[in-house]
Amino acid sequence: MADAHASVVDLRRLDRETLEALVVAQQEKLLTRNSEIEHLKLIIAKLRRMMFGTKSEKIAREVEQLELKLEELETGEAARPAAAAPASSTARRKRKRRPLPEHLPRETHTHMPAEEACTACGGQLCKLGEDVSEMLEYIPASFKVIRHVRPKMCCTRCDAILQAPAPSRPIDRGLAGAGLLAHVLVSKYADHLPLYRQSEIYAREGVDLDRSTLADWVGAASYLLSPLVDQLRKHVLAASKLHADDTPVPVLAPGTGKTKTARLWTYVRDDRPAGSDVPPAVWFAYSEDRKGEHPKQHLSHFSGVLQADGYAGFHHLYEGGRIVEAACWAHVRRKFYDIHVAHGSAIANEAIQRIGKLYDIEREIRGQPAHLRCEIRQTRARPLMDDLHRWFHKTLAGLSRKSDTAAAIRYALSRWRALGRYLDDGAIEIDNSAAERALRVVALGRKNYLFAGSDAGGERAAAIYSLLGSAKLNDLDPELYLRHVLERIADHPVNRIQELLPWNLASELPTHIAASQVST
Repeated sequence: MADAHASVVDLRRLDRETLEALVVAQQEKLLTRNSEIEHLKLIIAKLRRMMFGTKSEKIAREVEQLELKLEELETGEAARPAAAAPASSTARRKRKRRPLPEHLPRETHTHMPAEEACTACGGQLCKLGEDVSEMLEYIPASFKVIRHVRPKMCCTRCDAILQAPAPSRPIDRGLAGAGLLAHVLVSKYADHLPLYRQSEIYAREGVDLDRSTLADWVGAASYLLSPLVDQLRKHVLAASKLHADDTPVPVLAPGTGKTKTARLWTYVRDDRPAGSDVPPAVWFAYSEDRKGEHPKQHLSHFSGVLQADGYAGFHHLYEGGRIVEAACWAHVRRKFYDIHVAHGSAIANEAIQRIGKLYDIEREIRGQPAHLRCEIRQTRARPLMDDLHRWFHKTLAGLSRKSDTAAAIRYALSRWRALGRYLDDGAIEIDNSAAERALRVVALGRKNYLFAGSDAGGERAAAIYSLLGSAKLNDLDPELYLRHVLERIADHPVNRIQELLPWNLASELPTHIAASQVST
């Protein structure tokens, strides 16, 4: 107490200038401490929202990792074209095939020769015997076996034998029908069920399908679908405006048992909000890291508007003017939202309200032609944005430079030109939500997969995500779409592969996916 009293006495003896300097110094310390407290609260709030579920047991996690690693290795082998596969791998896969379960219902398809008489002499045909093969097919909630019967017809006059050709299969000599293949792919990539879990599910229905068998199917189907994915990529990159984003994907590092952080990039073509009837589509690309050279390579032939976040790897794309930057208001709004949730900031709340008025206008004009959207934005949105710009500067002057609110304002001001670009072009969106929606399926999958088993596995995932995402954008059930494609693609001319793109099959498939994909 004596020391405290002495301090008070000492303060009273200080001259005015010294006392004022001391007060200013203490005030700066308090502001710094308050800024640090605000920042810590913000981090804690973010982390709490990121937490989900319960922690897995260490041993169970290691088992899952080993299962997934094996799954990826086996899928990678099956994804290679037969001509490129070494003889040893061919011999390895000549394992004994189990008979299909007798309890499954059978559906028999009989394929009679097209000829009604002997092609050699014109004589009458009689049945000599038949070849019977079985293929396992999947229909929702049940299995069935499709039996293909091809009677052998012999001529009653001569020794000629006629028989219908064997129907093609998605995988040459494969057991799986198109519906079952589609179900396995959708379950793995859209419903986030690893193959060993699918194997357990099928076993409950009395069908013994090893994980290695399912992995073979996934690899072979991925290889079969690769020309279609390439055609999808060409369609997406032919746009004059793209949405782009990326997300981390843990990938098992070869030989270490540890994971590295790779990336999945998404590029979305979707001009429906601007009244366009050009089919929407999404293309995913995989890379081993997040270096800026990857989007540079992906977009080497693209020219137009790129709507993305503030990732530094995109910045060099805007040099030279071939690609024009359009920033994302959702990223700006999210920063203020996090601050407001963390400690109820009045300034953050006002920023949210002001930005919300810009979004109110967008909801009214969604789906209108680009020129009309531009006119309305110039008349109604530009004054709001100009006023917000002035308010940002005025508010920033009264904030500590170290506060999170100041950082959020500086983030917006540093991108102001790119944030305002949508006002002058009705085809540009107010934000990059289209790309963020496309990445949701990847974020959900990370919770179940823990990691991809290899770089090749990451590339396969990118390819299948591209097909599933594009089907959804065109309001198609992804599983029905894949089934339809897999029924045809083995016999489809590669120079007409674009006929199997989602929008070209839309008239043949039911469209029951909600059209909310265009919402902001």
